[in-house]
Amino acid sequence: MKLLVCVSKTPDTTTKISFTDNDTNFNTQGVQFIMNPYDEWYALVRALELKEQLGTGTVTIINVGPAANDTVIRKGLAIGADDAVRIDAEPTSGYFTAKQIAEYAKAQGFDMVFLGKETIDYNGAEVGAMVAEMLDMPFISFATSMEVSGNTATIARDIEGGEEILEVDTPFVVSAAKGMAEQRIPNMRGIMTAKRKPLNVVPAVAVEDPVTISKYTLPPAKTDCKYVDSDNMEELVALLHNEAKVL
Repeated sequence: MKLLVCVSKTPDTTTKISFTDNDTNFNTQGVQFIMNPYDEWYALVRALELKEQLGTGTVTIINVGPAANDTVIRKGLAIGADDAVRIDAEPTSGYFTAKQIAEYAKAQGFDMVFLGKETIDYNGAEVGAMVAEMLDMPFISFATSMEVSGNTATIARDIEGGEEILEVDTPFVVSAAKGMAEQRIPNMRGIMTAKRKPLNVVPAVAVEDPVTISKYTLPPAKTDCKYVDSDNMEELVALLHNEAKVL
């Protein structure tokens, strides 16, 4: 099987976020970047597990971004991917990213396209569905487990109040959530072999992006804690209703 895993570069979760140019651009100064955890821990590792179980196939990583993303991509190769592709463009929106991935994947004949359920910076959870639409493939979101028999995958996904089990034939697109796999740490051998694995740089296709960023804003700063006497329920209810607005 030919498996494609879409990976993103995201700021580390401890990063202090700020913006520049009148809040129209993310400030990358001093930011430490990592591979998006949902892509790395669940999508990539499950694809590698599947290849190992079948005893055949290939796992290809794809990323849309500049040359600075190569370090993150190489980590995926160190974890076990066979090769990687970087679409040489600065992603401007989820639509732009999905279009680049889909245009590359169309001619490659991938059996499955994996990606994390969302990125931890934008939390949009939209690229997977758009890639599936552009490739005219079924899309299964928020998968927590997947077993494959022949060309049919049995996938579990969390839904409101329970779990949904479904079957889908290849080819398809799947977004991975917690439970899909367990994180793998690259070992020294993987790190060394990653340097020799192919990382192909592909020019971006022209896209008329319908989305532009007008402005970024930070969430309101947290206020000081208010302490209410345990005997004063009326005050607590009033605060929850009038200030917290949760009642």
